Amino acid sequence: MAALDQRGVRATFFVLGAMLERAPGLGRDLVAAGHEIAVHGWTHGSLLVRSPAATLADLARTTDLIERLTGCRPRYFRPPYGVLTTPALLAARRLDLAPVLWTCWGKDWLRQSTPDSVFSTVRAGLSPGGTILLHDSDCTSAPGAWRSALGAIPRLLEHCARRGLRVGPFAEHYRPTIL
Repeated sequence: MAALDQRGVRATFFVLGAMLERAPGLGRDLVAAGHEIAVHGWTHGSLLVRSPAATLADLARTTDLIERLTGCRPRYFRPPYGVLTTPALLAARRLDLAPVLWTCWGKDWLRQSTPDSVFSTVRAGLSPGGTILLHDSDCTSAPGAWRSALGAIPRLLEHCARRGLRVGPFAEHYRPTIL
């Protein structure tokens, strides 16, 4: 958050409910700083093995916690591992959450990731209107992996600025597709 704030950039943080429950002040701080909070689920478990009822309960619990702690109802849902299941899509619809994915990622969760590897990987997939996936925690990845994303942020923001790409929360550039 500090790295973004130093550059006047706002972003969307897709949070795990279990982690937000452990650090409720962080959610409030994110919203107070102008960042957007969205749903990533309660834990980072694969939705492929969850029943429809469990999936709905998971997303509803996270959505309710975000709203209760921040006063903001989340609008978006990004599934763990990027795997959207039919129950997840139905749960998202019922909770009025738009399911979203990303257009490029830094692979920052890997043990061997570095700020340079994250920057290079994101830069290779970056396009106007795209969504970058980075992680600010290592609760589901290699210990300390978040440092590779953090270290890449200044270069990524400079690169985007040189290319004339505006960086901001998901709500500022997302245009839903009607299926």
